[in-house]
Amino acid sequence: MHEKNITGPLLDPLQFAYRANRSVDDAVNLGLHFILQHLDKSGTYVRFLFVDFSSAFNTIIPTLLQTKLTQHSVPSSICQWITSFLTDRHQLVKLGKFTSYSRTTSTGTPQGCVLSPLLFSLYTNDCSSTDPSVKLLKFVDNTTVICLIQDGDESAYRQEVEQLAAWCSLNNLELNTLKTVEMIVYFRRNTSALPPLTIMNSTVPSVESYKFLGTTISQDLKWDTHIDSISPTKIVFPSAAEEVQPATGG
Repeated sequence: MHEKNITGPLLDPLQFAYRANRSVDDAVNLGLHFILQHLDKSGTYVRFLFVDFSSAFNTIIPTLLQTKLTQHSVPSSICQWITSFLTDRHQLVKLGKFTSYSRTTSTGTPQGCVLSPLLFSLYTNDCSSTDPSVKLLKFVDNTTVICLIQDGDESAYRQEVEQLAAWCSLNNLELNTLKTVEMIVYFRRNTSALPPLTIMNSTVPSVESYKFLGTTISQDLKWDTHIDSISPTKIVFPSAAEEVQPATGG
C-alpha cells in the first residue's frame, strides 16, 4: 500500500499494528521486557493502565486526519481523496427484509475497510509519552500506559495520563472510564496501599489480572492464569478414597 510505504518510517515505534515484523506478540513481549527490567532495581513498581476508547474508529474527524496526513508527508492529492472518501458517506442498516432510512455521516472510518486501521494509527500517531519512564504501547485502538515508578514518584505517570485525556478531548476520542482499568505490579513485601488513579473525576478500578492483547497478565507476572485461560477443561481424577469400589456378590 502506497500510504504505508510513505508513512511507515514516521510512525510511533510503539505502534505495533499493521507494520512489518511488528506483531501482537512483539507488543506483549516488549511490555513485559520494560516491566521486568525495571523491577530488577530496588524501590520500584509498575502501574499498568489499560485504556478503553468508546467507538474509536467512529470518532475520526476527516479534517483533523487530513492535517495529520499532511504532516506525515502524504501527497495532497491522496489527502484530498481520503477526506472525500470519509465525507458525506451514506449508511443504512438491513436486517432480514427490513431496511432502515439512509443517513449521511462525515465522521469516522468505515468498519471492515482495509484502510481504516492504518488511518486510525496515523490519526493517533502524535499521541505518545514525553517522559522516558512512561511507555504508551499501541495496537490500533488498544492503548496501554506502562509507568516505571522509582521510589514512589508517580508525578510523571499522573501527568502523562492527564495529557492523554486532554489529547483525546482535542481529537474527538472518548475515554471509556467505565472499562478502563489499572493493574499494579510490584515484588516488594509489606507494601502500603497506593493512591488510586483518577481520570476525568472517575476513579480507575484496580484488577489482579487483565487480558492484554490476547495474553492474560497477572500482578505476580506468573503464567498460571494465562495457561488456565487457554487450556481445555481440566480433567479431575478422583482420589484413592473416592474411587468406586467394585460391587461384591450377595
